[in-house]
Amino acid sequence: MKERIAVYPGSFDPITNGHLDIIERARGLCDRLVLSVLVNAEKEPLFSVEERIALIRENVATENGARVEVREFSGLLVDFAQSVGAKMIVRGLRAMSDFEYEFQMALMNRRLAPGVETVFLMAKEEYSYVSSRLVKEVARLGGDVSALTPRGVSVALARAFPR
Repeated sequence: MKERIAVYPGSFDPITNGHLDIIERARGLCDRLVLSVLVNAEKEPLFSVEERIALIRENVATENGARVEVREFSGLLVDFAQSVGAKMIVRGLRAMSDFEYEFQMALMNRRLAPGVETVFLMAKEEYSYVSSRLVKEVARLGGDVSALTPRGVSVALARAFPR
């Protein structure tokens, strides 16, 4: 039987507990999950690609379920997905506002690569409001984000935004 490969793309700047929830559930849908860290020169991420990859590797278990890889990518997501043999793109949805954007992207990706399907996973209720952008903003203003991020991320944010 052919290996089922899925790609879960994102900036992961930084990875949150919401991301970790989606990762754990996506692992049950495939044999290999490739976490694809977006390199986008137009965005100004807080953490470098190397730092984001290190934070992901530090916080994503490699046992129990699908093998997990972490890779950086730029360009078209469907090109990256095809380059790793993925037939599935995993996207997390928090609210209806996410759906409209993600729906458009899924349709465009289907047009560009008809053999690659997009699978949407709903965020758990306790993470439905959590985004990397919001976590960074709260941390920048001195708020406690330890319940929203893995410990290593909370520490990295505290270093990035000293009080």
